Amino acid sequence: MQGILGVLPVASRAPLRVLFTRQLVAATRWLHGGGVHDDDPKEEDEAVPYADVPRPGRRWERKPYVTPMKVLIRRAKEERQARGENPCRVLEHPPDNGLLVPHLVEVAHRVHAARERLLDGLTRLVEGENAIPVKRCRFCSEVHVGRVGHEIRTCEGRNSGARNSLHVWRPGTVRDVVGFPYCYHLFDRVGKPRVVHKEKYDVPRLPAILELCIQAGVDVERYPTKRRTRPVYSIEGRITDFEPDGAGDSEPGTLPEPPACSPLPSPAVPATICYASTNASDEQQQEEITVPELAARTLQAWLDMRSGAARLMKKYSVHTCGYCPEVQVGPKGHKVRMCKATKHQQRDGQHAWQEATVDDLVRPGYVWHVVADTGGEESPPLANELKRYYGKAPAVVELCVQAGAPVPAAYRSMMRLDVVPPARDEYDLVA
Repeated sequence: MQGILGVLPVASRAPLRVLFTRQLVAATRWLHGGGVHDDDPKEEDEAVPYADVPRPGRRWERKPYVTPMKVLIRRAKEERQARGENPCRVLEHPPDNGLLVPHLVEVAHRVHAARERLLDGLTRLVEGENAIPVKRCRFCSEVHVGRVGHEIRTCEGRNSGARNSLHVWRPGTVRDVVGFPYCYHLFDRVGKPRVVHKEKYDVPRLPAILELCIQAGVDVERYPTKRRTRPVYSIEGRITDFEPDGAGDSEPGTLPEPPACSPLPSPAVPATICYASTNASDEQQQEEITVPELAARTLQAWLDMRSGAARLMKKYSVHTCGYCPEVQVGPKGHKVRMCKATKHQQRDGQHAWQEATVDDLVRPGYVWHVVADTGGEESPPLANELKRYYGKAPAVVELCVQAGAPVPAAYRSMMRLDVVPPARDEYDLVA
């Protein structure tokens, strides 16, 4: 009896909500004399999209695999069998053979340009004259976009029990809105794909999205990389370059030493956020642009960057730790013993590498959605009792929407724009 009358889990509510909506649509068609017919099921799915914020996994659980383990085992067996049949072979398909994928070079440049436009737009929206206030909790990683911080009790930081899990808000910056995890830079992604533990202070670290663009064809002066014009050989699973591109004194099969990279910029002032315009017409154009237009362009840059990164990740492998947010762009993960997540003692501090997703490369950072003020009075903060009526969205989307950008179709249901929350004295009267 308890199983029949109990509350359904969250995973089963989404199909029921879509089913009920479809039944209402069919009943409405029948009342209007149109009858019930399923000629266009795609139109119903597009008219009633439903997507919820993905639940964060437990700290002691491993992230779900993008590719099933059976498929990975089958690929490893096939590769081992091909290696035994032909020990010495030339790798034909890029980027495994050290060459660039021609049709993805332009995509990498677009992703790099979209990242710069995104950072510049967020800086002007957060630190400009008509800035949108961003707040960050002092004791945890919670972020809120709005003038007044919310009162939802979700803080898990230091001394959260004494504060009844309430957040302590302080002013936030652009780094709190968008998060780019850092990874190690690979001078030669094929010849030396891994960074060992002894090199953790010698190899520079940079944003993973920038490293992905560099490996896909973008040239950055501060982070040099080796570009090949001939494919490499695979001898019993080991990569060997018999004809190095640099016609120097280096012997066949050896790799040149990577040049010294320039020092990293100061973390307080990112070098890619602000830029100085030397043309007077560009300055006038920046002054004439309105805040809603700037927000729309920034949001479009965010969408273009994520879609382009997803295309690059289909060819250029990106790995993430199964227990911590560490990311490494390249054919293999590094061997630096810096993991402090669950079961790190059994792995001697090494990461449990697996295939990464776009959310691992560009963290969305979901925040609570705040309804825009319709009148002159300031809206009250979000109440803890009404949190099930509030929606969520990535911090970049929420910031741009509050600045006047249109809501993307993919985030409408996630932000729950069609839900009207009750008043604080009415929440217990709603079923």
